Amino acid sequence: MHKYDRAVLDPKVFKAYDVRGIHPDELDEEGGYAIGRAFADRFAPKRVAVGRDMRSSSASMSQAVMSGVADSGAGVLDLGLVGTEMVYFAVGSLGLDGGIAVTASHNPKEYTGMKIVREGALPVGGESGLLEIRDRALTIAAPSSGQDAERRIEPYDIWPAYVDRVLSFVDVGQIQPLRVVMDAANGMGGAMLPPVLERLPIDAKRYFFEPDGTFPNHEPNPLLPENREFIVGKTLEERADLGVAFDGDADRCFFVDDTGEFVPGDFATALLAESILEKEPGAKIIYDIRASWAVPETIERAGGIPVVSRVGHAFIKHLMRKEGAAFAGEVSGHYYFRDFSQADSGTIPFLLMLELVSKKGRRLSEILRPFRERYFITGELNTPVADVDEVLQRLERHYEEEGTVSHLDGVSVDAEDWHMNVRPSNTEPLLRLNLEARTRELMERKRDEVLAEIRA
Repeated sequence: MHKYDRAVLDPKVFKAYDVRGIHPDELDEEGGYAIGRAFADRFAPKRVAVGRDMRSSSASMSQAVMSGVADSGAGVLDLGLVGTEMVYFAVGSLGLDGGIAVTASHNPKEYTGMKIVREGALPVGGESGLLEIRDRALTIAAPSSGQDAERRIEPYDIWPAYVDRVLSFVDVGQIQPLRVVMDAANGMGGAMLPPVLERLPIDAKRYFFEPDGTFPNHEPNPLLPENREFIVGKTLEERADLGVAFDGDADRCFFVDDTGEFVPGDFATALLAESILEKEPGAKIIYDIRASWAVPETIERAGGIPVVSRVGHAFIKHLMRKEGAAFAGEVSGHYYFRDFSQADSGTIPFLLMLELVSKKGRRLSEILRPFRERYFITGELNTPVADVDEVLQRLERHYEEEGTVSHLDGVSVDAEDWHMNVRPSNTEPLLRLNLEARTRELMERKRDEVLAEIRA
């Protein structure tokens, strides 16, 4: 059993959907042990999978988490260095009682964290056990080793089954020898993608594939434009068919077309939905409330059934099960697949996009042109506010005459030629605006008008 010199577990590391904090100032190894132990106390699992990312703290944090789980009497499958989605896949495909990915996803290098799931790879969040884990973990003073604990931890190789499963989503024979620029940002994509790429005919230009938790090239968060400059430049320089960038734990991927233009998550969702519906006609497809009209309109045109959801993987994964949906996409670049333990994957959307561009035989920019000419979106615009509820009520009063107001997630207004969603952040006093209109001029006018109202 590992002995730890100090115990650091700041209650604020427990977020709405995961655990995240600075190592070791907010969360250290003994805190990791306590969380592993508290998870096992709360869910009483028989077998749990634990995997970790490439951060410099992840090996010791993962060992501590596994010890905590094993000390409760549960068996632990140590998956080693894997992408987060491989933990989800292991839990779902092996019928385990839970899993913990030791990762801080796209956060800066000083962070550590965990994504926790229960049986069926269902997320453990604030409303599904994470707060109870927090309360229990804060009472666990020190590791109390059972003699057999270490014997209950065994290495497990999930790689062959994982590679087979992700490749099963496409017909590799249909994929053309496309030139693809790939930026793994020194994250888990660099470990996860090579065994998949070995089986593809593409010309992959690999950058920053060396997993390195210090992120020497740029932060692994492609949602920030400064982290996309490299992939945009290289896609143009290489005259590539497309570029793809992954976040830190590689459960999200982001696309750049052949002209170097970033593909918004809602346009990517629409294309992926089309691809899924070709294979499963009439399927239900879930999209989040922020998304462009491009998504439900494309789903309907392709013969599918669009279903709208609140933002956040806990809500989406629950709704996928309830509706039996084949696929779900979020504006933030999370894409979920029923046949992948209803979990999100960064690799499967990459494969589907290769297949889609190959089969259509057209440049990605041409495939996207109808969306860009018809749908004018702001992207997500964040504004700090003093009183979230007061501003939301004011917006509702201001716009109730212009369109239908709904409250699935924050405040949404649907008018004939424009719509918007304004929702509060889970973690800070911010409002997030997503707005779309049928013309660029109207989008810009409404965007400025709503932002002025929020900031009034």
